[in-house]
Amino acid sequence: AVLGFAVGLVFWAWAASWAVFQLWTNAYPPLIGLFGGVWVLAGPLAGLIIRRPGAALFCELIAATAEAVLGSHFGATVIISGLIQGLGAEAGFALLGYRRFGLGAALFSGALAGVGLGVGGILRSYAAWTTQAQTVYILLAVLSCIVIAGLGSWLLTRALVRTGALSSVAAGRAAKRI
Repeated sequence: AVLGFAVGLVFWAWAASWAVFQLWTNAYPPLIGLFGGVWVLAGPLAGLIIRRPGAALFCELIAATAEAVLGSHFGATVIISGLIQGLGAEAGFALLGYRRFGLGAALFSGALAGVGLGVGGILRSYAAWTTQAQTVYILLAVLSCIVIAGLGSWLLTRALVRTGALSSVAAGRAAKRI
């Protein structure tokens, strides 16, 4: 829950600066998908750190709820987005049997969370776009989530393990055995 709330603060700050990113994509709106990966960071990060079924979904929901409570201009819809994205992140670890927690698992979890981000974005905001624009948006969202949420969470987990901050959770205990 603490991890989810901390990432929720990041979500809130990201939402507060969202208008800047929208300005960059006025010429071709589907490019907005490139900036969405931050919003799925909580799920892959929690899966890598906690390594228990439900951790990715729970953390993504807590982060989205924190963003909503702190006053995101997206309102309570971020909680629904968190559910969809969290299910994607969780599916990545579930499909690996909750037995792999390396870079590949992080990237896979990020990619599936990105599918949730893309599909949720289209259902919520971009339904009027052409099929081609929607496809580009989903592909860019998945790419963003692979890099930011997948690779980013893996790098962040490794950095936190090295500090000893995760010694009481699964990721820290696993590092001691290596």
